[in-house]
Amino acid sequence: MPQNSFKIRPARTSDIVAIQAMRAPLVDSKVLLQHQLVALYERTQEFVVAEHEDGRILAAGALHVMWGDLAEVRSLVVDTSARGMGLGKAIVEALIERAFSLGIARVFCLTFEVEFFSRCGFEIISDVPVDEETFAQMVESTDDGIAEFLDLARVKENTLGNTRMLRTL
Repeated sequence: MPQNSFKIRPARTSDIVAIQAMRAPLVDSKVLLQHQLVALYERTQEFVVAEHEDGRILAAGALHVMWGDLAEVRSLVVDTSARGMGLGKAIVEALIERAFSLGIARVFCLTFEVEFFSRCGFEIISDVPVDEETFAQMVESTDDGIAEFLDLARVKENTLGNTRMLRTL
């Protein structure tokens, strides 16, 4: 598939079912957290997609703002038919551009795909990169992704083996 046969754009509500379908195998294998369809619709504005010229959604990813200077790349998925074509990297770069435009200085990910995110400019970190005061405020969030980021015990079963990575903009 040539590079010019797809475009990166903000997600629309009409894309959410396709995003959920791409996420399903990764949820089943515990690579991604389970999100009900309603939760994905509520987060439509966080997603960007790679749309094939025929209208099919080939890849998607979300940027979730976690704090004033920190966001997370979430739910990065590429359809199995389109892997190895640079779509994942194109989605990450679009999310990085979005983060920069929002004034975000650091972008975090929790991933099994260390080599891929390293090629996208992320570096492995071993701790939670926020100060104690920020941690205390973030721990009040009910968001499971923030709980993962903070390394809270209630999400340990979902994150076993994941690597924390950070890219400074």
